Amino acid sequence: MRYWYEPHLERLHEDASTRLADLVQLEQIAGGYSSREKFLTELTLDPPDATSDQAGVPLLDEDYLILSTIHSAKGQEWKNVFVMNAVDGCIPSDLATGEQDDIEAERRLLYVAMTRAKDSLDIMAPQRFYVHGQHSRGDRHVYASRTRFIDRDMLPLFEAVSWPVVKPEEQARQEAVQSVRIDMAVRLRGMWS
Repeated sequence: MRYWYEPHLERLHEDASTRLADLVQLEQIAGGYSSREKFLTELTLDPPDATSDQAGVPLLDEDYLILSTIHSAKGQEWKNVFVMNAVDGCIPSDLATGEQDDIEAERRLLYVAMTRAKDSLDIMAPQRFYVHGQHSRGDRHVYASRTRFIDRDMLPLFEAVSWPVVKPEEQARQEAVQSVRIDMAVRLRGMWS
């Protein structure tokens, strides 16, 4: 096949050398099969997904995801940024809380992470973590506290979202239940008087 097709490559294709390399590769693959029928059946069921051409400019669609550490994010900027695990022990790292200078370096890292966002910033602070090696009779989850770098006074600047999302009517019911105060001491005394 290559001997028949090769003379036509220059005339038909701008990338003739790449096409020729593909034909040579195809010829080598075909040599590993006992018959043309088996080769063509295999080629039809599982066609090659690459050519001999060198990698070019990446083709990024609108939905690609970039995972980055905070350190490697310096100097970068993205439309949407998600900062994961903004809890003490992660930000700041529990390994960097021995000295005040280390804590300040961790504060600057969070600042770097937060300022990488062009349009939206989501800071994730899970309530609990699964831990390996927890005592066999203890809970395998531990509670996490929000990073010390986002103090209570700053919370009104954030939109707090939790999962599952509570419907407005359910939230109103929960608020009504919480607003009813019950004096348990008076009730208990009344039961035994």
